[in-house]
Amino acid sequence: MKLKPKRSISDLAVFGGEPAFEEPLHVGRPNIVDRRAFLDRVNDMLDRRWLTNDGPFVEEFERAVAGRIGVRNVVAVCNATIGLEIAARALDLRGEVLVPGFTFVASANALHWIGLTPVFCDIDASSLTIDPADAARRVTPLTTGLLGVHVYGRACDTDGLQRVADDNGLVVFYDAAHALGCTHAGRMVGTFGALEVFSFHATKFVNAFEGGAIATDDDELAERARLMRNFGFTGYDTTTLFGTNAKMTEVSAAMGLTSLSHIDELVEVNRVNFAGYRQALDGVTGLRLVEPAYGEVSNYQYVVVRIDAEAPLSRDGMLAVLQAENVLARRYFYPGVHELEPYRTLARHPLTLPIAERVSREVLALPTGTAMSTNEVAYVSDLIDFAMRHGSEIARRRGQPATVGGAED
Repeated sequence: MKLKPKRSISDLAVFGGEPAFEEPLHVGRPNIVDRRAFLDRVNDMLDRRWLTNDGPFVEEFERAVAGRIGVRNVVAVCNATIGLEIAARALDLRGEVLVPGFTFVASANALHWIGLTPVFCDIDASSLTIDPADAARRVTPLTTGLLGVHVYGRACDTDGLQRVADDNGLVVFYDAAHALGCTHAGRMVGTFGALEVFSFHATKFVNAFEGGAIATDDDELAERARLMRNFGFTGYDTTTLFGTNAKMTEVSAAMGLTSLSHIDELVEVNRVNFAGYRQALDGVTGLRLVEPAYGEVSNYQYVVVRIDAEAPLSRDGMLAVLQAENVLARRYFYPGVHELEPYRTLARHPLTLPIAERVSREVLALPTGTAMSTNEVAYVSDLIDFAMRHGSEIARRRGQPATVGGAED
């Protein structure tokens, strides 16, 4: 694809110019790998007529994920949101659970959906994950759990959170949707806390169409989760606890196995894209790239920039420019979950989380993955640089920029 450079702001699509890309560039466009291997698995599944209910592909997928992470148990589920619900029930949590305000809404919804009260905490300005000190200040006699969320592959301060938990008799568990294949303190994410929940949604770099997994070294906890995902059944006619239908299907496991077998290649594509953005955007006024944690292994799944409030063009102004060019960047996450309904109304008192709110106004996720070529990465970077260099004029011509888009999904 030969892309025509923008030579004046009148060339920008936001001002009526021709969009740079005919087809939209998405954040999290699914990675499709090895169709033949996947279809071979599908044919095996159809020949067996075993489509769900803990089939052989699900069991193989669980073993493969467990081996990759280095845990004894992985319980595959239909999606990560249900995985968090089952996790919280298996942990027998009650009352309040601490959770960061800067996360995807599913982290809080999973808790609220089963009758728990999410208590939102501020984040650390560097890691963008839940701040242990702020979490400690929000503990009450009703608090029983602490849900940390690893963000953009950067892990939480697990030691700090564990100290908060130990000091207050809490259970720590993690939403690891962003962090498959990442490390923290030299250990694989998936080995921290009581358990960790991964996502294999279609937008994740390793996907199972839809899917999730609970990882833990606690055998009893894993067994409870297995029972809960299948209505609580221990046999054809016997249940021992309350359960639901959270089983992963065989076709999802087939996709998950196919995708997981190419994880190293997918990470390398992400790494090359990240490096391309880093080089091209270095020195752009008012903009900085969110870097992986120093010295740790990253999956480079997300390319996220932060645009300062003092930048020549605001984050939302940049978003409008890019989306008009069919570069569907995302405000990931915006706004903070505590600012979304119904949580804003449910709050007993007006809640302000200054760091989470500032970061949510700055972040912009850019397209990456196998759907992006190196030329497209370079062109998107040039668009961003061009827009920022002409930011004042763009802002003036647009007037006061309106908010674009909505909450992430």
